Amino acid sequence: MKVAIMQPYFFPYLGYFQLMHAVDTFVIFDDVQFIKKGWIHRNQIVLDGEPHPFTLSIQKMSQNKLICEHERALAEETVLRQIKQLHHAYHRAPYFEEAMPILERALSNPEQNVATYLAQGLQEVARYLHIDTTFLYTSNLNGDPTLRGQERILDYCRQLGATHYINAINGRALYDEESFRQSGMALSFLQSELPTYRQETDTFLPYMSIIDCMMNCSAQHIHEMLHRYELVANHQPT
Repeated sequence: MKVAIMQPYFFPYLGYFQLMHAVDTFVIFDDVQFIKKGWIHRNQIVLDGEPHPFTLSIQKMSQNKLICEHERALAEETVLRQIKQLHHAYHRAPYFEEAMPILERALSNPEQNVATYLAQGLQEVARYLHIDTTFLYTSNLNGDPTLRGQERILDYCRQLGATHYINAINGRALYDEESFRQSGMALSFLQSELPTYRQETDTFLPYMSIIDCMMNCSAQHIHEMLHRYELVANHQPT
């Protein structure tokens, strides 16, 4: 069984969904510390041809608390602002009518817990893109809280019966292939190929939120993009 474990992000870029699509079980890493400067509560859309912040309001953000210990702030006001922002940015986009109801439903979710809200938003987009993956939360697994880093990931993978752990490419320095092999698992890293698509910009802007992709491409086209990656080992070529 192929497994990936990732923190929940706010409408992340295409590569996040490629990883989700590449595995049988996608585990939301919700019981780790919140990173204020990360992508948990923010992303970027294209507005007037330029990258523009798209954010989630959170009560008392703290890196001393876990992601799953945070609550949303000003939920109703935030959703109205977000929807207005998306209308302004994308009302002329070719797939606005198809994508906007999905995004409105995800944004309007009354769930207050940040981790659950983000995870349910990810699942809304996954259904739209026809991603057939099982979702779990690390907070619901019987993890050992004393473990850190690679050992914690290995512990979760053993519990799930994983035979292959796949991580985003930027985690290559964090994991040791031999440790996974000794635990009966393969280890790979997903190297995304991010194809260009139509944007209302002078120069294509990569790494935008999946929202930008959904507004400008059909669900079928994006589903095809999900296959545009390579799985690589973590040893460096000699």
